Amino acid sequence: MTNHGTGDEPKLHGVVAEYTTPDGLLEACNKARAAGYRRMDAYTPYPIEEIADAIGFEKTRVPLLTLCGGILGGLSGYMLQYWVNVSAYPLNIGGRPLHSWPSFIIITFEMTILFAGITAVVGMLTLNGLPQPYHPIFNHPRFASASRDRFFLCIEAADVKFDVADTTRFLQATSAVDVAEVAD
Repeated sequence: MTNHGTGDEPKLHGVVAEYTTPDGLLEACNKARAAGYRRMDAYTPYPIEEIADAIGFEKTRVPLLTLCGGILGGLSGYMLQYWVNVSAYPLNIGGRPLHSWPSFIIITFEMTILFAGITAVVGMLTLNGLPQPYHPIFNHPRFASASRDRFFLCIEAADVKFDVADTTRFLQATSAVDVAEVAD
């Protein structure tokens, strides 16, 4: 990357290590967590459940957002029907009461499902920071193989324990086939 005399040097994103097996990556993640690294991410061609625990992935707020969206949807569906049938356009058909809650159940249920589903999708995308067309890890020349047959661990420069030389030595001591710095 050329800086053309602007004085701006590329900012370091972190150090990335490449592994040939999922077991090698899992072992490196566990070692990194035990060594005190907290800001790291793993990239694999398929999901590996143990990796989330190994890198310290914490539970998300998506289920709570989904519950809140479902409650909001149910209340809005019920209240809309109540308002229409009791206040805005009351019709007494067959002597039934204006507030006949059993007839409101279907729409209330459907609105609950609709709002919960939409909230889950939007919440998941927002909390994951998606869509993300660019990430600094894409600058690594061998990262394209992460979608085929390679496994990567990136310890980010934002980690409090991060030191370029120490982190590079640490990752080289694992079963990594390649260790490199990644710039933003």
